[in-house]
Amino acid sequence: MAQIRLHRIQEISPLTTTALNNLFDTDGTIYMGSQRDPAGCRVGLFGVPYDGTTSFRPGTRFGPAAIREVSSGLETYCPQLDRDLEDLAFADLGAVDIPFGAPEPVVAAVKQATQAVLGLGLKPLMLGGEHSISSGAVAAVAEQHPELVLVQLDAHADLRHNWLGAHHSHACAMRRCLEVLPSQQLLQIAIRSGTREEFSELRQSGRLVAIEAMAAALKPLRGKPLYLTVDLDWFDPAVMAGTGTPEPGGFLWRDFAALVEELRHHQLVAADVVELAPMLDPSGVSSVLAAKVVRSLLLLLGAQ
Repeated sequence: MAQIRLHRIQEISPLTTTALNNLFDTDGTIYMGSQRDPAGCRVGLFGVPYDGTTSFRPGTRFGPAAIREVSSGLETYCPQLDRDLEDLAFADLGAVDIPFGAPEPVVAAVKQATQAVLGLGLKPLMLGGEHSISSGAVAAVAEQHPELVLVQLDAHADLRHNWLGAHHSHACAMRRCLEVLPSQQLLQIAIRSGTREEFSELRQSGRLVAIEAMAAALKPLRGKPLYLTVDLDWFDPAVMAGTGTPEPGGFLWRDFAALVEELRHHQLVAADVVELAPMLDPSGVSSVLAAKVVRSLLLLLGAQ
């Protein structure tokens, strides 16, 4: 079903409302300050409500909606960046219409949807959903930017070749991304969980970056196109309880803000924010944190 609808959008002018409705489900709340019509916009935000390969606690399919719903509780102005969403034209295109079940058709639908967003002249910002969806978006962006560098914030290495028989499990997210990344440049920042084999690869490859070395590792990449994937379990469970695979020993907002400060000098061309399971945090704080991450990324993407 998703592939049929995506085929139809290619036959219609991509800026028409009818074409977008054939690709995205626009029911529900939109992210604060956004519009549905992508005309004149710089960034295209869209959700992928999928958690079919969740390995511990499900619920990330509710993440995109939760981020949108709580976003109105934030200010549109970001003091750190000294920028305001009110000055940025960006579109919330809705949720990709995905099939239920196996991840492979979902990843394919995400790739085609991301290609459509790029075809509209927008920088993609994807809201998950679980991390297995990222390889579809990375594949589409890498087609447009062959020198693309992938930067991963995550508690987990996600370098398994398969997990519980699934080739596209969220535990394999970076392995699948490497397969579609021509540059093979992946920076995995402050990973703190994985198998012995994964950490052996991380250390031997030089891809593992300590939090203290984050800015120094990124600085030589200024001028290259970057894709940032943010698995929210990178944050400590004390501030991000609403995620399916929490891992103690994580990071706080100030650590993310340090990354944002460095990214001001980079060519950020796409990003995703994944693994929010809002129902696991009745306080709603996790959703607010995720929405604030999205605000920073929108402003970074829209400024370049």
